[in-house]
Amino acid sequence: MTAELNRQMAIENTMDGYEKIDQYNPRIIKALSENYFNIIKLIGEDPSREGLEKTPERVAKAMQFLTHGYDLDPAEILRSAMFKEDYRQMVVVKDIEIYSMCEHHMLPFIGKAHVAYIPNGHIVGLSKIPRVVDAFARRLQVQERLTMQIKECIQDTLKPLGVAVVIEAHHMCMMMRGIQKQNSVTTTSDFTGAFLTDKTRAEFIHLLSSNLH
Repeated sequence: MTAELNRQMAIENTMDGYEKIDQYNPRIIKALSENYFNIIKLIGEDPSREGLEKTPERVAKAMQFLTHGYDLDPAEILRSAMFKEDYRQMVVVKDIEIYSMCEHHMLPFIGKAHVAYIPNGHIVGLSKIPRVVDAFARRLQVQERLTMQIKECIQDTLKPLGVAVVIEAHHMCMMMRGIQKQNSVTTTSDFTGAFLTDKTRAEFIHLLSSNLH
């Protein structure tokens, strides 16, 4: 799929020189648009009226962007910025925004991820941790799997002394339909290595709750 991607739209440059490029596969966009055209008809609307005329294509592009994580290699993202460093204390990146899609109802869940690791000979560029989170989040997901995938990727690639991942999220499938509870928050966590000890895990939780910034 990646080889067929047709690069379109503007390039957004970030502070670390990373180029974010919205990529659309014309063949997939066409097929998705046709299906969304039929969906709009099936729910009782007129997809040919002015306000909806371009909606199938817009939704198709949105869906391809929201699931572009399938075209990313999270481990390669980490390997692109690994550096030898004799630092063996906790590194925490918290409040990483998450925008993902529940695979059960294809409705969004949004929240924050908090990630920590204790280096064991290598550190990684700090921006790469949010990029790994995003690479897994931009897929059809469940929060539990997302938490494990982030942890396993960092552990397997960096080989640190330990990894900790906590995710807090609001799920639209609980808020807009079904139980319709507006204030519920789902929290998941996963730990490896040093974070399996009470002392290290308590330090991590303390740093999450602090307002150092």
